[in-house]
Amino acid sequence: FICPFFSVQVVLVSSSLGDRDQSLFISTDEGANFLKQPVTFSVETLVFHPKDEEKLLAYSKEGKLYVSTDLGKKWTLLQERVTKERFYWSVTRVDSDSDLVHMEIQDNSGGFLYITCQIQNCSDKTVTAQFLGSIDQNSLAVQDDYVFLKVTTGNQTKYYVSYRRNEFVQMRLPKYALPKDLQIISTDDSQVFVAVQEWYQSDTYNLYQSDPQGVHYSIVLENVRSTKQPEENVLIDILEVRGVKGVFLANQKVDGKVRTLITYNKGRDWDYLIPPSLDMNGKPTTCKPPDCHLHLHLRWADNPYVSGTVHTKDSAPGLIMGAGNLGLQLVEYKEEMYITSDCGKTWRQVFEEEHHILYLDHGGVIVAIKDTSIPLKILKFSVDEGQTWTTHNFTSTSVFVDGLLSEPGDETLVMTIFGHISFRSDWELVKVDFRPSFPRQCTEEDYDSWELTNLQGERCIMGQQRQFRKRKTTSWCIKGKSFTSALSSTVCQCAESDFLCPHWMGKPNSSMYDLIACFFPFWATFDPHLCRPPDYHLLASIYLYSCRYRKVLSNMCEGGVDKLKSSSQHQCPLTAPKGLQIIVKGDRLMVNPRDDITFVIKQEQGDIVNTKYQVDLGDGFKAIYMNLTLTNEVIQHRYEKPGIYRVSVKAENVAGQDESVVYIQVKPPLQALHLEMVPVVHSNQEVNLTAVIMPSNTNLTVYYWWIGDNLQPLLSLENYLVTRFPEMGEVRVTVQASCGNSMIQDTKMIRVFDQFEVLPLRFSKNLDLYNPNIPQWREDVGQVVTRIITKETSIPERLLVTVVKPGLPTTADLYVLSQDYRASGVKSVTPDKMIASIKQAVDGHSVSFFLRGGFWVFVTLADSEADNLRSVGSGGYWAIIVLFIICLVVVAAFILYKFKRKLPGRNVYAQMYNEKEQEMTSPVNHSEDTQNIIQGNHSGVVLSINSREMHSYLVS
Repeated sequence: FICPFFSVQVVLVSSSLGDRDQSLFISTDEGANFLKQPVTFSVETLVFHPKDEEKLLAYSKEGKLYVSTDLGKKWTLLQERVTKERFYWSVTRVDSDSDLVHMEIQDNSGGFLYITCQIQNCSDKTVTAQFLGSIDQNSLAVQDDYVFLKVTTGNQTKYYVSYRRNEFVQMRLPKYALPKDLQIISTDDSQVFVAVQEWYQSDTYNLYQSDPQGVHYSIVLENVRSTKQPEENVLIDILEVRGVKGVFLANQKVDGKVRTLITYNKGRDWDYLIPPSLDMNGKPTTCKPPDCHLHLHLRWADNPYVSGTVHTKDSAPGLIMGAGNLGLQLVEYKEEMYITSDCGKTWRQVFEEEHHILYLDHGGVIVAIKDTSIPLKILKFSVDEGQTWTTHNFTSTSVFVDGLLSEPGDETLVMTIFGHISFRSDWELVKVDFRPSFPRQCTEEDYDSWELTNLQGERCIMGQQRQFRKRKTTSWCIKGKSFTSALSSTVCQCAESDFLCPHWMGKPNSSMYDLIACFFPFWATFDPHLCRPPDYHLLASIYLYSCRYRKVLSNMCEGGVDKLKSSSQHQCPLTAPKGLQIIVKGDRLMVNPRDDITFVIKQEQGDIVNTKYQVDLGDGFKAIYMNLTLTNEVIQHRYEKPGIYRVSVKAENVAGQDESVVYIQVKPPLQALHLEMVPVVHSNQEVNLTAVIMPSNTNLTVYYWWIGDNLQPLLSLENYLVTRFPEMGEVRVTVQASCGNSMIQDTKMIRVFDQFEVLPLRFSKNLDLYNPNIPQWREDVGQVVTRIITKETSIPERLLVTVVKPGLPTTADLYVLSQDYRASGVKSVTPDKMIASIKQAVDGHSVSFFLRGGFWVFVTLADSEADNLRSVGSGGYWAIIVLFIICLVVVAAFILYKFKRKLPGRNVYAQMYNEKEQEMTSPVNHSEDTQNIIQGNHSGVVLSINSREMHSYLVS
């Protein structure tokens, strides 16, 4: 890593398998000496400060960002969870603080934020969030005057830009561009070039250019070829030619054919490259326009230490060398080498195969090494801009060339070739010094001048005539450090070719067009006779009679044709408001209670000076504003309670009115989810699955239901689902509840049988006093009852399931399974025997458990008549019952005794158990009485008297 403005500072990063062995090798004398500096983290990349050579940023393989202020001797952790290659030093003359760092980080919730902080203090409490809300991963880009990022909500992606660190504004592409992807190409000269892949494109992009603020965009070239790379990287076939402003090369793909185009005025006009008339052997070529042109491969090299297929340099203006072919279209496997020294006007073929290129001494020496997989020991170099080439043996042993490096500085004549002799050998470095080949420094007599022209021979390009210096082909001298390529520039008078269509007007698809060819899009609502944009009357009281063409940015022309001025003025009529919009900052249409929310009111058309705005935020807040959109005043609010609020703004003036409405959902985050369902069901029986969420008053919650191994969920807005299970076995049921940014889930197993028995149960009433009616409590009680019955009856616990029902009084269902599909070969107990054992245990008060407060809870069968069962704590009630029975027995005994004394010969029978009486006229079912007594229903003593004896007694 070499400091870009102070080349004597060099830092090497050691390559090691373990982090403990990681070291930096630091040089302050252009690599003559190195100091080894151990580091405690694994360095992946280093970034020098743009102005201070002692300051470094280091990104570790763990995603941590460190800073050093002493050239790597000491390091301080700035932030963790930083996105790779998404951190930037401050930009000179744009950021107010030179020690500011821009970065994209991941927050605790998994989202990504754009923050800035100073290197002296970058803790979580001191960082500044520069954009309200989360951004997409790998979307932050800080380039020159601009900051770019994108935000995806649902299936809609929006791109934002900040110009000179002002507020972020959504980038305005043509109405129906509908971008799938956007790549930043260039931000030079206060203008943004972007490549946009629109909704109908798959392997091409459209090229757009912006206004100075980077907000409004117009198309300059369609269908630029793109190539998908590993790790989702995209390479777009467009190249900015270094050294001459406004010159770009691009490969356009139309009907499957790829052709190379060049522009000299930042995309206003495009032309095909003119093919050379002779090949490298001096023979005439058969390639003639318009059916044949020169086409170049515009791809970057995978190896950062070799040149790409096209090589340009700032200090060598007009010198372009690239690989390509002649023909109707670009051919992938043809990589002949071509060179131009007049910025693309004329070309010459120099090699039949692709070569790696290196420019030395401001392009005075061009070094070329063949791009091949076999070992080499020769290189070629030219000192006359590629007209002649000399072969040089740089080593006696052939090596596999891995890369080319030049010493720092454009004026250097020293280069290094590094590679390896075999695949198992270490690197071999060969230094090649061209300085001894030149006897002297160049003087003014050694230079010629050349004038920049486009393919049509026009000298006024970008509003000026430009002349450059180049060394004469006969001079054998060194240009040196003091060489400057620019010679002179003369401002031209403006012509129609110096102007562009307005951003809101269309441009034809032809490569060359006139201003008269600008057209209004079909969706525009402008007045084509007055050529005014839709927002022209928002503020002005008069409008200009002009189509408002715009000059090409960086164009230096003066005088001549002036498409920016108007010859007449007209009074603006009062127009009704139109295109009223309510914009929520950060697109936060769903917020938590007591969160701050910011509304911005925008109006696309109509008068805004004399318009009244009535605002209703839906929760009782109402207000009336004047000039609301003129002052860009925002409305900040906070909703206290959950709900759905209708936010409306009505704009009204004498000419008419317009209204905009947006709905804000205020929802607390979900806290808990419980899936309730019967754990045992019959096959093909309807089952109700219920999801219980907290808080329970959440609106518009979406439920996702997964049944078994089905990967496609069922969706519902209700918290229940009715379904059937056709096959026996265990089935997993999972439900997810989604509300706003929160999502929670619960999973339960349900067992499906052909046959089973269900016994309804009930509990002592004092259990209701301690029933909180929550799912966890019901599950615990059910498990307790199942374990007790298993203990009392010796029935396997896997064959019993107790389900406590919601609500009061507390009841339950006991599921008795007739078989266990998981236990094949195990002797099963018949259902009748299991039910008999369970009834015996329940009737004997064996199924009970202790409840806090000193009470015992008894479990009984719900169809039993034993309504008088109570817990041990109700001892007084039982004592009354026992005393009543005793008194009843004593009274009955006394009556019998009196009958025997007063009515001799008369027989009175007291039947307490199962004794038959032949002469009884009103028999009593003794078996039922006996069973009731056994079960504890002590209803008293049953008496039966012979009817004839009773009749005789009554008569007497």
